[in-house]
Amino acid sequence: MDERELLVLGLLMTQSQHGYQINDFIERNLGQVSDMKKATAYSILKRLDKQGCVDVTVEQEGNRPPRQIYSITEKGKLLFFELLRSSLIHAENVTPAGDIGLMFIDHLDRKDAKELLEIKLRKIEQLIGICSSIPAHEEGIGVNLAFRHRLALLECNRKFLMGTIQELNNLMKDSV
Repeated sequence: MDERELLVLGLLMTQSQHGYQINDFIERNLGQVSDMKKATAYSILKRLDKQGCVDVTVEQEGNRPPRQIYSITEKGKLLFFELLRSSLIHAENVTPAGDIGLMFIDHLDRKDAKELLEIKLRKIEQLIGICSSIPAHEEGIGVNLAFRHRLALLECNRKFLMGTIQELNNLMKDSV
């Protein structure tokens, strides 16, 4: 399932938009839940157009260059709801970045391993600070749920790292 298609279709469910609006909204408001690049959004819009899921009209205002306005079609709405339902029930067992490194941590000196995990912990705490400062979305609960989920995952990672660092501290004390 491609959640990026769901994101683009979901944005078009609220209103017709041109590509720049979609990209700008994703970049400004959803950077913590999506790392979609502009080129990806445009290629998704083109693919959805070919599938008949969006209509494209050209609009020109004054001396500005013409721009394409994308509107969701009935077929697009059906796809949106199919993707939405699939997304909400989807569960996967992913390997978080860094887990492979944890498997081989015993190859490092414990002091070095602890210092590296402390650096990672500081980075996680910075991300928690960023996510915690995101203002609540005013309409509906969906956007807030996505940000709260991301924050919960980061906090879980922080708790794990703090426990692991303490475990390394204890092992270093015991070996002295």
